[in-house]
Amino acid sequence: MQTATKQTMTERPYHIPQFLSSANMERLEKVMVLQRASEGSHLFWEGDTADKLYFVKKGAVKLMKSTEDGRSIILQIAQAGDLFGEFGDPGAMSFGYDAVVLAEATLGVIALSDLENLMRSSGDFAVEFVKWQSLMQRAAQTKLRDLLLYGKSGALAATLIRLASSCGIRTERGVRISMRLTHTDLAHMIGSTRESVNRLISEYRAEGALDFQKGYITVKDEAFFKDMVGGTDIPLELCRI
Repeated sequence: MQTATKQTMTERPYHIPQFLSSANMERLEKVMVLQRASEGSHLFWEGDTADKLYFVKKGAVKLMKSTEDGRSIILQIAQAGDLFGEFGDPGAMSFGYDAVVLAEATLGVIALSDLENLMRSSGDFAVEFVKWQSLMQRAAQTKLRDLLLYGKSGALAATLIRLASSCGIRTERGVRISMRLTHTDLAHMIGSTRESVNRLISEYRAEGALDFQKGYITVKDEAFFKDMVGGTDIPLELCRI
């Protein structure tokens, strides 16, 4: 696998620049149209025509699915280096979720028609892109496993592990998650209620496994949470939120 750039603090093994060669990443960037989006704004709503992909250059975007009875689940938090959207027949597909800007963002917007032309004209680009898509599918499968097999407590434990890996800063006290989160946000990540998350966070704090102050979580005992999900590490390339 060729990498476009040397990995930095914001680049992870699952980010698409780690899958594309320098030349192919340059090709992709040439068809991007830059868009800036303010915190709290919607890039699109569920049901809108899915004729674009979004590459996050800066900021963060929450991909969220809601039901008619008002329940919500966060499918992904896309950060710098992430690419998201629906890939299919332009004009025939619609987005199955909302995209809400969590932190002021700069995005590269890619028309699906331009991406298709890139894949037709460059076989090596197409191969690298499909490899990235395959990894994204595997990552989604592991998150689904965590939600279904480990119960709410295990699902929250796995989510905290993923948050620490995706946006954690290692300190003397543990891994501080740089993203400010509410108990409601955490509940939406595991398909639970705020009350259930409140109780679980209180239990984890009592065990000395984490600290939660002013919306910022510090994971103090990673082994505590790993034991709750089978005691094995989630592979780094799949450990994303």
